[in-house]
Amino acid sequence: MGSLHRVAHRGYSAVAPENTLPALAAGVLAGATFIEFDVRTTADGVPVVVHDRTVDRTTDGSGKVWELEFDEIARLDAGSWFSPAYAGVGVPQLTEVLDLLRPHAVLADSAGDAGVTPAVAPRVELLLEIKPPATLEQVKFIVGQVADAGLLDRTVVQSFDPAIVRLAGEAAPDVRRGLLRDAFDTSQVEVAQELGVSFCNPSMNAVLGSPGTVAALADAGVAVMPWTANDVTLWPDLVEAGVAGLITDHTGELTGWAAAR
Repeated sequence: MGSLHRVAHRGYSAVAPENTLPALAAGVLAGATFIEFDVRTTADGVPVVVHDRTVDRTTDGSGKVWELEFDEIARLDAGSWFSPAYAGVGVPQLTEVLDLLRPHAVLADSAGDAGVTPAVAPRVELLLEIKPPATLEQVKFIVGQVADAGLLDRTVVQSFDPAIVRLAGEAAPDVRRGLLRDAFDTSQVEVAQELGVSFCNPSMNAVLGSPGTVAALADAGVAVMPWTANDVTLWPDLVEAGVAGLITDHTGELTGWAAAR
């Protein structure tokens, strides 16, 4: 059996506030092979990393992300809701996240680059979810920032919205794409092939309820990584079902478990 991808869901979100720089950095340190995060676009066109449609749950502000300008979002506290230790942590721009992760995603060219040598440089990949609503121009801008950071070949762009998956393919035909699902579609292999995705990432229940679909997708060259795999007692069953990785809030625990298998 091949190695199991360890996907840090919104970063190592069990130990730091989700989708913040501390959580994403903690995911790297905890041994994630993929760092997963969510991107939305502000009213003035700035891609920011936040999950919900509004900022209400994870900041001290309120309002829909796409109705707020970046300067308004930049003033928000995105850490205190999780712990007083993270008071003052903000909602990051996508460019800040790319700057943070780039040294861990690209092999160093010399011993001085990123403080590591080519032999020991960690290599993570990015699992970037674009949240709706998103226009073609917004998707192009998001993908363009990834390309400018030199991370396009280390990134999978995914969405629950097939239209956004198509837009990502239009914006960058060579970028790997993923389709998120709550449950598998009735013709999931055909849907995945029509969209040209490399990953189809459904809920854990979908995987446990239909391992045959997981196998059929694998035969078609489409990997499956279910969300959100926080129950360690289910990890063996999910692996037995043939998944390529697990998306979890408990990155460190998954790294230890995978090493001990």
